[in-house]
Amino acid sequence: MPDVPRLYRIIIQVTDLDRGAEFYGKLLATTGRRIPGARHYFDCGEVILALIQPSGETARPTPDYLYFAVDDLGPVHARARELGALSRDTVHGASAGEIVSRPWAERSFYAADPFGNLLCFVDGRTVFTGR
Repeated sequence: MPDVPRLYRIIIQVTDLDRGAEFYGKLLATTGRRIPGARHYFDCGEVILALIQPSGETARPTPDYLYFAVDDLGPVHARARELGALSRDTVHGASAGEIVSRPWAERSFYAADPFGNLLCFVDGRTVFTGR
């Protein structure tokens, strides 16, 4: 079998590492861990979500959504609402910030962190992988 690469870490930039770690800790319901070199890691299944605070440069938000599969959307949605992170946009005519069954059959909601990084949380039973 070919040695197919595995994605193991995604890095997102934040302007304040402590604030980012607090936000994601509450949203993801886990504390993560501080890593030397202005990083904070959160284990998200087999992939690490790494927050970094760039030194001497402006933090750049991700250009598109990061998708998280969860077992229960309700608690994550409630935490995102409490954090003021729910999207106010629409997706295919439906509220992006509400839990909705999307046209591709995923139940999901959209959010953003305080640094402009875009997030989507999907009911793990409805994840669409194109297969």
